[in-house]
Amino acid sequence: MLSFLLILLCHLLLLNTPTAEWVDKKAYLVHMNQDMKPSIYSTHHEWYTASLRYLSNTTTTTSDADEEDPTLLYTYTTIYHGFAAAITAYQAESLRQSDAVLGVYEDIVYDLQTTRTPKFLGLESSEGLWAAGLSTMDDLNATFGDVIVGVFDTGIWPESKSFDDSGMPPVPTRWKGVCESAADFKKSACNKKLIGARRFSSGYRIASGMNGMGETNSPRDYDGHGTHTASTIAGSPVKNVSLLGYAAGTARGMASKARVAAYKVCWKRGCLGTDILAGMEAAVHDGVDVMSLSLGGQSVPYHQDPIAIGAFVAMERGILVSCAAGNSGPSQASLSNTAPWVITVGASTLDRNFPAYVVLDGKTRFTGVSLYSGQGMGDKLVPLVNGRKTNGTANLCLPGSLDPDWVRGKVVVCNRGVNGRVEKGEVVRKAGGVGMILANTQGNGEELVADNYLLPAVAVGAKVGNEIREHMKKEPNPTAALSFGGTVLDVRPSPIVAAFSSRGPNTVVEQILKPDVIGPGVNILAAWSEAVGPTGLPTDTRKTPFNIVSGTSMSCPHISGLAALLKAAHPEWSPSAIKSALMTTAYTLDNTKAPIRDAEDNTPSTPWAHGAGHVDLQKAMSPGLVYDIKANDYVAFLCSMGYGLRNIRMMTRRSKVSCWRKFSDPGELNYPSFSILFGKSRSRIVKYQRELTNVGQVRLMYRVMVDAPSMVGVRVSPAKLVFGKVGEKKKYTVTFQWKKGAAPPKEGVAFGSVMWSNRQHQVRSPVSFTWKL
Repeated sequence: MLSFLLILLCHLLLLNTPTAEWVDKKAYLVHMNQDMKPSIYSTHHEWYTASLRYLSNTTTTTSDADEEDPTLLYTYTTIYHGFAAAITAYQAESLRQSDAVLGVYEDIVYDLQTTRTPKFLGLESSEGLWAAGLSTMDDLNATFGDVIVGVFDTGIWPESKSFDDSGMPPVPTRWKGVCESAADFKKSACNKKLIGARRFSSGYRIASGMNGMGETNSPRDYDGHGTHTASTIAGSPVKNVSLLGYAAGTARGMASKARVAAYKVCWKRGCLGTDILAGMEAAVHDGVDVMSLSLGGQSVPYHQDPIAIGAFVAMERGILVSCAAGNSGPSQASLSNTAPWVITVGASTLDRNFPAYVVLDGKTRFTGVSLYSGQGMGDKLVPLVNGRKTNGTANLCLPGSLDPDWVRGKVVVCNRGVNGRVEKGEVVRKAGGVGMILANTQGNGEELVADNYLLPAVAVGAKVGNEIREHMKKEPNPTAALSFGGTVLDVRPSPIVAAFSSRGPNTVVEQILKPDVIGPGVNILAAWSEAVGPTGLPTDTRKTPFNIVSGTSMSCPHISGLAALLKAAHPEWSPSAIKSALMTTAYTLDNTKAPIRDAEDNTPSTPWAHGAGHVDLQKAMSPGLVYDIKANDYVAFLCSMGYGLRNIRMMTRRSKVSCWRKFSDPGELNYPSFSILFGKSRSRIVKYQRELTNVGQVRLMYRVMVDAPSMVGVRVSPAKLVFGKVGEKKKYTVTFQWKKGAAPPKEGVAFGSVMWSNRQHQVRSPVSFTWKL
């Protein structure tokens, strides 16, 4: 310890006198070299505490030393060698100078990426279950007593019927988690369904200011998001539910017999990386099998990403980590959570809709969507206006932008964007408007997301929005009536990729194609916190046990639940095998047998939007072959990215890791998809080797089929693979060549696929081709 302190002191003397902006405390992650722990300390926690105490004595720069005293927030031991602390920027820089410190990173803020789905996903069919030795979904669910899903979100509303534990067997004896109590949350709130509830807020308290959080520090969900995601994953069946009459039926989670452990890491103003990492560490210790994180943030190098760091160790422990792709679409390169050891999930529609109608001047009718549940407007036509006569923000219906004298008693057209959709309706209502037409702009395209407005309101696509605006320009006294059509099933085409769903390419490593898959994420019914109204607005005093919400936050838990099903059916499969099964069996044709379309512009979507395609559980149960990846393969992948041994050791928690085995290209990872880069400074030929593992029947032969753009030649060797036994592995090499004299596509990107198939199975990998000219 003395040598560490002397080195730290020398560096402190060399630092410049800190400026005022250096003395405000923030939360930081500090990665330590575990091998440098002095023997006088029995635990790493003691070492970290002593280090911070010494740091306090040597870096006090103001008269109020208490404000600058470092505060230890968390000690990490399972998934990270180091700690989280509230320190000043000056103190953070001081720590960076020590040989015992491998890295110091300011805390990252993540955002939430906010019961027809079981049928739509095929969970009411028994096809394909033979692979698990099961004949019905009831048989499969009966194996769920030992499958535990950790949900990292805004907490849980334990009183929801979705967490009823009737008929469930005792909690697995291997479970080490706890049910934390608080003033509003009793330990008895947990049961055999909801087996754990914890909260992590130390990082958030620092980010919110040292005077406190301003909210209840409890596992209870005061937002609704966490209850919604948890019940989507593993909610017990609840009959005769709806959102105020919409989507009526039985609601149940994807894995309705799985256990739920709630880790509250998100609060009113966001989710802090230090808290998320602490929650993931606890979940590994507690014994979860699947982690579900409907959270997203800015893409950063993996060694600086708390979710990627925590997920790496989880993967090593056999835990699959499912993450939301983000809600920043349709912009390209907008993805979150792109580490190859997590499954990154985009969002798509269901075959269910909530139509609503706009009638202009009693003649022309347009179709949109809405979840409005009030009395409505009847057939009466009322004046139709927009905010153009007030100020520049009125067309967006921002708070305070509408003139009550102009909109009172009228239907107001509001452009989508900037502020929330339901908030726009509240702005209109407060200004005296009697209805709203929410019109998409070009950025949102034709995507329609239904909301439970507080006044009659209809959301319409960009084309209809433009027609309505043009009508208003031509008609001196336009009028409108709004009406609502309830719930409609068997909508065609579906699925459609949601315009808000984040898109590739992967900005952290372009050779890994992301997202991985898409799943239902638009207008999803699930359980809700009764502490908040369905819109989440402060003025919404309604209470409902179920709500309809959209986002990749909703698609992620669908895939988390399916992963739990696969874990129950195939407990021997690794996380990468489960992900491979979901990817290689995904489909890319909608229910009209046409290519899945993109809601942005109604054109066919691409793997940058849908990844491998829409998940198909029945086929994933029996994929035939999987692309398996071991932890050492990921180490070779990290080495190929040039992260350096210091950062790789931090990521992997391996003090003796080396890069003696290193990929020449990150794309050499045995991933179930391909991302091919061509360009002036790159070879016209890209060659990768892949390895397939047989998890299906014995003595089966697979032949390869390739789909590629005309300017690219593809050669696969060998062209057929024969597997004689379960678990057998076979390698193949695929060569992609940009043909001489062939011009690249105008857009600079194209797509294709490599598929191994026989009569029983189709194992398909999407391919993206990018020209970096």
